[in-house]
Amino acid sequence: MKIERIAPVLTVDDLATAIDEHTGVLGMRVVMNMEWIVFLADDTGRQIGLMTTDATAPVNPDISVFVDDVEAAHAAAVASDVQIVYPLTTETWGVRRFFYGDSSGRVINVGTHT
Repeated sequence: MKIERIAPVLTVDDLATAIDEHTGVLGMRVVMNMEWIVFLADDTGRQIGLMTTDATAPVNPDISVFVDDVEAAHAAAVASDVQIVYPLTTETWGVRRFFYGDSSGRVINVGTHT
């Protein structure tokens, strides 16, 4: 399994305000906007996610890690005996993902584009 992208995901109250703040200060641009989650990126592809409430999962993740083989990542998570917070799911927006919780209470979204 290869990691393709890692981005922190910040839970925000108001997406428009958060977009204005982070693009204004950091000079990033919107590269994805689904109205409940937005990703900002710089010219080299570094990203920050901004989210109000996850559209399908019961909790918001703290970080998003995209991999080339989400099935292998899920199998490793199950074998590691971490808590699976959201099951391996193919989402309608073209992502297959699952969430796990670490021992510090952080929620990690692991996914791949379908």
